[in-house]
Amino acid sequence: MKGKEKVVALALALALTLAGARWRAPAAVTAEGPAEIGTQGPLIALTFDDGPHRSTTTQLLEGLAQRGVAATFFLIGEQVEGNEDLVARMEAEGHQVGIHTWDHVSLAGLNARDFYSQVERTGSLLTQTLGHGGFFLRPPYGLVDNGVKKRSGAPIILWSVDPTDWDDKNTQRVVSEVVSQARDGDIILLHDIYPTSVEAALQIVDALHAKGFLFVTVEELALQHHVALEPGEVYCNFWP
Repeated sequence: MKGKEKVVALALALALTLAGARWRAPAAVTAEGPAEIGTQGPLIALTFDDGPHRSTTTQLLEGLAQRGVAATFFLIGEQVEGNEDLVARMEAEGHQVGIHTWDHVSLAGLNARDFYSQVERTGSLLTQTLGHGGFFLRPPYGLVDNGVKKRSGAPIILWSVDPTDWDDKNTQRVVSEVVSQARDGDIILLHDIYPTSVEAALQIVDALHAKGFLFVTVEELALQHHVALEPGEVYCNFWP
């Protein structure tokens, strides 16, 4: 093997090692099973892609805090820069943080080097910000191939309810679609970069609370439905 090729091979090996170490099983899983949240009722996970965004994410965090609701945020690495305080606030207020690549490119079809530049670069920045690793992965556009599964090093989280809030940015349509479809174990996809989506999310919370739903993070949803998450596996819901 030539010198240059050897350097590239070593770099990829290191990246693979880091990817495998990036996600760890949650401490709440014990020999006795998952720790119970101590609540009754259908459970659902709100997830938000493409942030953080200074104005809209702040508004969303405030609204969720007022309602005592936890959500999961899949973040864009380049959006984290300059918004580290928002990311720290997410975790401090009980939300889960995940990876949505560095600049929102499809991971499907990427070679190893380009994949890790998108995923590991984002993971490294989140680790610097939060002081730990262990981040789930949501590939942009929901596109997953064997390369993504092989290199993810973490559970891959998609969704079961997608109101396409980015399309017409119609708050009431989004609320109606989500509330009418919602069922126990759903993962809802929204984007916290649009004011209309933030308003829709808070209305969804209020409407589903009235129906007895309880909101948890993706990790908590899996635990409460007794699903043992595995790196490289794709999860769209945790229906009973």
